Amino acid sequence: MSDKIKPDWAGDDLLSRFVNVLIQTKPIYAVMKQQARQVLVKTAEKNGIPWRKNYEELEVSGAKERLESITNPSITYPDYYQVPFHAYEKGNLCWPAAFEAESATYAMALRVWPQESLSWQEAQARLRGSFHQVLATHGPKLVRDILDIGCSVGISTLTLHRYYQSSQGTPVRTVGLDLSPYMLAVAQTQDVNGEIAQWLHAKGEETGLGDRSFDLVTLQFLIHELPRQATQAIFQEALRLLRPGGYLAIVDNNPKSPVIQNLPPVLFTLMKSTEPWADDFYTLDVEATMQAVGFENVVTVASDPRHRTIIGRKPE
Repeated sequence: MSDKIKPDWAGDDLLSRFVNVLIQTKPIYAVMKQQARQVLVKTAEKNGIPWRKNYEELEVSGAKERLESITNPSITYPDYYQVPFHAYEKGNLCWPAAFEAESATYAMALRVWPQESLSWQEAQARLRGSFHQVLATHGPKLVRDILDIGCSVGISTLTLHRYYQSSQGTPVRTVGLDLSPYMLAVAQTQDVNGEIAQWLHAKGEETGLGDRSFDLVTLQFLIHELPRQATQAIFQEALRLLRPGGYLAIVDNNPKSPVIQNLPPVLFTLMKSTEPWADDFYTLDVEATMQAVGFENVVTVASDPRHRTIIGRKPE
């Protein structure tokens, strides 16, 4: 692991400021955004992920018909969420983002172990398994109720639910929560056996769920998409939602990873062009923020070459 706390291309460093100027120059940004998207699509299709086919199948899957029933009309979207993400002008609040999220997730896993010739299925299983292994070692010993905040199209939620169902051999109630009703409509469509108790359209900072109602709250690949004040507010909400002795578990990009720190200039520039809150994420002391909110026994594990898992416990 690197001694550097964060990459030079994040925060207030000269390199970071230069990249940010490029991103704020509209004609250059438009090219970057398109290039970032092409890198992802090419990675996917080159490795057997049927990007276009997945999109077409979801378009006729019935997901669109679920949108109205799953949408919470009382939600006011925060300003931070109404900006372009991942090369989508409307961020996560559109069908293209929802219909491509699954393929993009599979492509992301492939980039973790580029030298190992893994299939996308093997890479995805390894990515999820590395998180589950840290949970098994440092997390709760018995889980009855799980909340997955920022669940997107439900891949993280379903794999986590199945992991605990099979490893414990006892029933687990799992809720997937997201701020995009488009993502949730796809998640609900993909959950063909109704394994997840609820797909909930709500803000992570203000879920509307009951106090002390979960043993485990997870934030999987979420907080790099948040400004720091939203991250802190979600930590506070997680503390409220957890039973005494319950755990908050986070998996996300690792600012200390040599792979992340040594990304080629083209790649880190493209990445920042599609992640508007990258500087906030890479300069946030996540562990200190968790402790300030009230979590104890905070443990950080480099769970794979690009990502870290951080787990904290609510005091008894």
